[in-house]
Amino acid sequence: MKTNVIVRHLFSRQLATLVLASAVAVPLLAQQPQSGASTQSTPPAAVQQPSPTPSTMNTPKEGFWGRINPWARKKWVKKQTDPINDRLSELDEINAKNSKDISDVDSRAQAGVRQAQSAADSANQMATAANTQAQNASGIAQGAAGHVDQLNTTVNGLDQYRQVTEAELKFHGGSPVLSADAKKQLDDLAASVNGQQGYILEVEARSPLAGSAGIQSSERMAEAVKRYLVTTHEIPVYRMHAVALGNAHNQTDEDNKPVRTSSVHIRLMENSLAAQGATSPNGGAL
Repeated sequence: MKTNVIVRHLFSRQLATLVLASAVAVPLLAQQPQSGASTQSTPPAAVQQPSPTPSTMNTPKEGFWGRINPWARKKWVKKQTDPINDRLSELDEINAKNSKDISDVDSRAQAGVRQAQSAADSANQMATAANTQAQNASGIAQGAAGHVDQLNTTVNGLDQYRQVTEAELKFHGGSPVLSADAKKQLDDLAASVNGQQGYILEVEARSPLAGSAGIQSSERMAEAVKRYLVTTHEIPVYRMHAVALGNAHNQTDEDNKPVRTSSVHIRLMENSLAAQGATSPNGGAL
């Protein structure tokens, strides 16, 4: 846009210069005497021209039309060129105003571009911050989901026990007196659970007697086992669950005949979830 304005300005200046030159050249050409005619009418060199008289010297030289050409006057030339100069000055003012307007438009455009770029940068920063927050929120959500899954696993595994080991204690004639071998087995069992968590002891007492006599006999044997573990090895009572079966569910031999013996069967049950991070009661790592 600036280039077009400058080209128009130069063209206007050249056109005005040509018009001014034409206006000045026409009267000058009109004042020149015709060289051909003067040459032909020139008298021979021998002929003496009369010397000019004072009256002749004071008479102004006439032009082509027999009088002084008014176009040759400076005032007339100035009068003719003043409107052109005024027009050129007006064109200069217009060009200066156009240049100033173009500069103002460029400044405003550049300011708008800078403002738009600043807004875009701010939006980009906000988008980056929002993306970071979204990623953080996603990480927190994933962590929460993992924690929930862990809690669900914990809740589901609270009542899940597995058998670690077992022991069979024999009693003679239904007497609730522990033999040396029975005490040895109980000592080994108590040693394996010392300082452990998440275990229970299932105690099942059986008697060869039928009816209430068998139940009472089996109860006495079960109480003898629990009493020994509590008093000797300080096993918590809440970790022992005993039942007196009497002669119910007696063991059978190879011929499928019931074996009528007085015995207490102990199973060590472990909750693997509650015992995490600790050594298993059977001596192995979980």
